[in-house]
Amino acid sequence: MENSLFSKPRDLFLDVVNPRDYVQIDSVSHMYQSLKNSVQKPLKMILLYGRPGTGKSMLLHKLHHDLSKHQKVLMVSTPIVDEDDFLRVLAQNIFGHAPREVMTLNRFLEIASALSLSDIPIVLLDEAQLYTTSLMEKIRLISDARAIKFVITLHKTDKEDIIAKEHFQTRIWESIELRNASCEELKIYVQKKLLKANCFDVANMFNDKNMKLVTGLTRGNYRETNKLLYSLFSLYCWYEENNPSAIKYNSIKPKWIEMAAIHTGLIHA
Repeated sequence: MENSLFSKPRDLFLDVVNPRDYVQIDSVSHMYQSLKNSVQKPLKMILLYGRPGTGKSMLLHKLHHDLSKHQKVLMVSTPIVDEDDFLRVLAQNIFGHAPREVMTLNRFLEIASALSLSDIPIVLLDEAQLYTTSLMEKIRLISDARAIKFVITLHKTDKEDIIAKEHFQTRIWESIELRNASCEELKIYVQKKLLKANCFDVANMFNDKNMKLVTGLTRGNYRETNKLLYSLFSLYCWYEENNPSAIKYNSIKPKWIEMAAIHTGLIHA
């Protein structure tokens, strides 16, 4: 039922990364500004890390959207694990060079040196934990040669310190950790997302009690919150079409939040 009051709010919480969907929250905005400041400082690799669903990819896409307006920036959303392919993609997209021969690291650095760009280009690498140790070493050498500045995201794991030391050692100029949201931050996130899309009536349905429930179920994780609310508003769409009298329009029913949580696997029934 696409005319439903809840179809637009439902689609706002699709699990996709779009910089236009960026919601400004004080803590996240502070980290994003730190990230932008770091990119403008002397060249070193910059690490953005955190648990899955804490907003790393969103910040990286937001950075690409903002910086690409006035400088050379390449966004690599899906890891390119083959070393030759990786260097070839960088050479073509950053330096406009598509060699027919196998692209070695030395050849890549020769191309970069020959062009001697005044502004060092920036490459944004998402999901860096999927790259091999060998490829990460090449990335480090490219960074050390001042051919490219890298900003990378990395999932936070129990072995994060070992990973960081093995892959980056002292070459990390700065590392920024993203965390799950507090209940208050998650409430701001949900309401700003709805208000930005002019879904005022639906935004007013959320109160502190049900936001506390949402935060408890998702642990303040943005990705899990998106999935939960997409499922919740899908449920509301169904009821509006099949049993509208069951809907209480002045607040969200906790029972329905729990039903959506069962559907998304946050509650195991």
